[in-house]
Order: sequence, then structure tokens, then C-alpha cells
Amino acid sequence: MPRYTPDSKDKVLDAVDMVALVSIRTELRRAGTGRYMGRCPFHDERTASFSVDSERKLYHCFGCGVGGSAFDFVMATEGVDWVGSLESLAQRFGVDLEVADEDPRAAERRRQRERLLELLERAAGFYERWLWESAEAQPARTYLTERGLDEATLRDYRVGYAPSAWDKLLMAGRQQGFGNKELFDAGLAVRARGEGRIYDRFRRRIMFPLADAKGRILGFGARALGADQQPKYINSADGELFHKGDHVFGAHLARVHATRADQVIVAEGYTDVLALHQAGLKNTVGIMGTALTDRQIGELAKLGQTVLLALDPDSAGHEAMVRAARLAAGRRLELRVVPLPAGLDPADLVQQQGAEAARRLVEASVPFVRFQVERELAVGDLASAEGKDRAIAALRPVFATLPPSALREELLAHVADRVDLAPSLVSSWLPVGGDRAGAAPVGGRPQPPPAAPAARPSQAANPVARAERAFLAQCVAAPDAGEELLGSLADDVFTGEFMRRLAAHLRRHLRAPAEGLPEDDADLRRAIAALVADAQSLEDSPVALRRELAAIELARAEREMSLASGTGRVTELRAQRDRIKERWEQLLAQSLEETAPAD
Repeated sequence: MPRYTPDSKDKVLDAVDMVALVSIRTELRRAGTGRYMGRCPFHDERTASFSVDSERKLYHCFGCGVGGSAFDFVMATEGVDWVGSLESLAQRFGVDLEVADEDPRAAERRRQRERLLELLERAAGFYERWLWESAEAQPARTYLTERGLDEATLRDYRVGYAPSAWDKLLMAGRQQGFGNKELFDAGLAVRARGEGRIYDRFRRRIMFPLADAKGRILGFGARALGADQQPKYINSADGELFHKGDHVFGAHLARVHATRADQVIVAEGYTDVLALHQAGLKNTVGIMGTALTDRQIGELAKLGQTVLLALDPDSAGHEAMVRAARLAAGRRLELRVVPLPAGLDPADLVQQQGAEAARRLVEASVPFVRFQVERELAVGDLASAEGKDRAIAALRPVFATLPPSALREELLAHVADRVDLAPSLVSSWLPVGGDRAGAAPVGGRPQPPPAAPAARPSQAANPVARAERAFLAQCVAAPDAGEELLGSLADDVFTGEFMRRLAAHLRRHLRAPAEGLPEDDADLRRAIAALVADAQSLEDSPVALRRELAAIELARAEREMSLASGTGRVTELRAQRDRIKERWEQLLAQSLEETAPAD
């Protein structure tokens, strides 16, 4: 992973248009100079509580507490790490990143990786041209048309065609300056058995580029065009860039739509994804078969909290759904199943019944636990007592995931009706799921995670910490007076290591709080974003600043009195508290005079 210069980070932050960046996820409206408000893209809400500071490049939600810099926003919405967010913003806003001095071997590996990415990009263009311009690709074009896929959708996904000759791509790559080893390492060529020569890996196949979150081509999935070709599908071999078990097809195109909806539709094959995308369900991705992996579940979790499984309604698809549920256990995911008609995959459904039918089925998705219950009842022998016992035994682990709820009672009643036994009796045989902290039944709606606090929880609940936070927000609102006052205060004015760290950052960056934020300190970035958001509603007033400092002293005096209860110091501390309170009230009165309307 490259290490970029600090100057690169500053250049990217200067170039970022924060309003344009956030507006991809939610609609913003101006709420003052440099300030915009909108509905939070990270939680459901009806009123706008999401604040964006376009000048300082920060965001903060007053509802759920999320916040941070432009880099945090990209990390949260695109599922990348900090370096990935820097690269994404640099690409989006046209900034050339400078790599810091690095180990020669690391530099060479990075150069080789960039070469392979360039080669794969050129290969994608090569396959695209063959699909649309060559006579040989006419059967491929006919097949795709017969599948109901239009040219715009195919071009969105950069679908191509690999010619049947053994060395077309190989020769094109060599002409563009790429060596045999690079073609082999990129997964575009294979070696002949017992020989040193290499030839094209993909021939006479429809090509589906496999891209990462940024749209960079990492490999290809290829569908055979002739019945004589086996296997029907082949992928790039796992290598330097591509790892099938990590990959979710089409995530780079679905990400924006999935994040906005907070849900992602999962299909099996490439044409399923394209067909659903074309039907208007643009938050669809593919798992390239049924062997779902834990890493793919992790990628799905980055796209949305609700995962709608639109897998083929056959035994392999059902097994994939069960596996998905096992892998999703313990994650904050809601699994639902799209009830596809028997014998129809999503592409068939769209082609035969139309886009509206596909959208209706997605809207009619059911919780995964309901699918499990229906599946066990469908395969069970419910005519005999022994068969009923086996069905109920099979349902025990399913109900063990369900805490007391309306869904559980509804499913219990359904089971009792199908096995023709008293609901109370069936209920006594099926366990009740416990409330595991942070967990949710697979297929039940997870409880939302606790709101990310602007400061650490223990501090947010502390009156002294609240007063300190209000003072720092006022420093941001009144930077001239705040800079002088903050510089004169000792570190021990602030309680706790985190508040001292927050104050120390503002001493150095009060006029530009988003600058200099450490890459590995999400707490600090959130807290700075929250302070900036709070400061937008405060006056630039030295009097208000002194009042907030007095409020810190008052809160501390109140706390000391409480701790000294029952000792001989209470009288002394009360007198001290009263003097501070009198000073605070005087400053409050001056603040009110400053803001009073003129006669």
C-alpha cells in the first residue's frame, strides 16, 4: 500500500467540494453562510439533522452523532480504508498524489501493480471493441439481445467478447509494451502443459469485467458461447489483484444506490445482475455462483444493512441462502428472501414477466426466518407424528434466533396450523431466542447501533466534560478571542485525556479545525466535526467565550461539592461555587445584552 506525502492530503482536502461530495448521498439545502442541512444518509429520519460545513469540509448529524471529514465520509459510504478514501477523492477531484519515500522493493511492487491494472483496463477495452465491432461476435450480441439486455446496460458493465483465436489478446498486449509475465500475472494468459509458451486464457467467450469499489478492473468472468465449451463459466485465476472469494460483482455501480436505500439485492449470475439493474433495481450485485464467502458478506455489509437474497429458487440457491445466514450471524444485517417463481432466475423473470414484476417481488421480500420455516415445512412429512417431530426438531435452531416478537408469534401460529397441533403445545417445544447484545435474528430487523458520540460516552455524560465541549465550540465560533484564551490555559484545565487532546488540536488548528487530523483517530475527527457543527449556531463573542470558561469552573465546583458531601470542606466549597456562579451570571447578562435587538 503506497504512503502518500502530507502535502498530498492537504491538496486533496483543498480540492474537495464537500457539498458536491455529500449531495451524491442526500439532498442538501443552504442553511447559512457555508452551512448546509439535509437528511442523514446514515440513519432513517424525517427531519433534516445532517449538517455540512462547506468551508471546513466537515459533516455532523445531530440525530445519530456520526461526523468527520471528507475522508470519513468516503470511508463510511464507499467501504474503503483511509488510503482508499484519499485515492478516491484525488481521482474524483483531479489531484495527483505524491508518494512519499518508500522502500525500493515496495516501490517496485507498487509499480508492477499499477502496470497490471493498466493492462487489465486495456484488456477490457479490447474485449469491448470486439463485442461491438467484430463480425465474429455477432452470436454473442444475439445471445445478449435474446436475454433481454440492451446496449446501454451492457456498456454500463463494459461487457465484451474474447475472440476465438489463441493469441489475439496476447499479441495486442505485446504491441502495447506488456511482457508475457505481465499477461500471465494479470490472469489473461495461461501456459501450455509441458511447454513454456503461453496463450490467451479467454477465447470465444462473453466477458464480464470484475471491478473493485473504484471501478478498476481486477479480473474477468467469462461465459462460454458454444455448447462444446466446458466449463460454462471461468474466471480469472486468483493472483496478485483478483481473489474470487473477496469479490462482489457490480458493487462499484450499485454502491451509491445501495447506500441510499440501505439495502442491497444479491443475485447469482452476471446476467441476473444486469437484468435487475436494467429493470431499475440498480442496487443489485452478484456473487458469481453460490459459494458465498465470509469476505463477500463483509462486502455486502458495506453496501447496506438489509440484504435481499434473489438467488435461484433451486436447491443450490436455497443452500446458498442458508450459508449466507450462517455467515451473517452476529453482524448487523437483516437478511430477506425475494420469492422468485420456481424455475425462473432473475434474468428470466425480467425477460418473461417484465421489470415491474421484478420490482414487485423485491418489495414482497420476506424475512429469512420465514423462508427457513416455509422450507422446513415444505420438505417435511407432516402427515405422520414422526414427520411432525422431525419438522419441529429442524425448526428449533430457527426459533432459537427469534426473541419474543410479533414475527415469532405469527410464525408459531403458522407452524401449529401446518402440523395441526395446538399453538401452545408447539410453542412449548420451540425455544425462545435471547437478547444478545448487538445481535439480531437472521432475517429480523437488527436494532440500530448506538449513535456514534461526538466525544467519548463517559465524557458526554459528565457535566464538566459537557461544559468543556461547549467552551471549545465557542472557541471555534470566536477564533480571535479563542486562540488567545486557549493558548493561555494549561492542559489540566480540561478533564480527561480525550478532552485535552481535543483542546491541543484546536490550539494548533482553531481557524481550520479539519486540518492536521490524524488518519487513525476517528473519535477526534467526529468530535471536531461536532464542534464545528455546534459553532455554526453560536455568535463570535469574547464575552460568550469567557462565560463558557466560567461554566467549566462552575461545573467543576459543583462536582467537587458533591464529592465532598459530609466532610468539613462543604462550606468553603459552597462559597467558592457561589463566587463563580455570580461571575457566570454577570457574563450571561452581558451576553444577553450583546444579542438583544436594538430599540
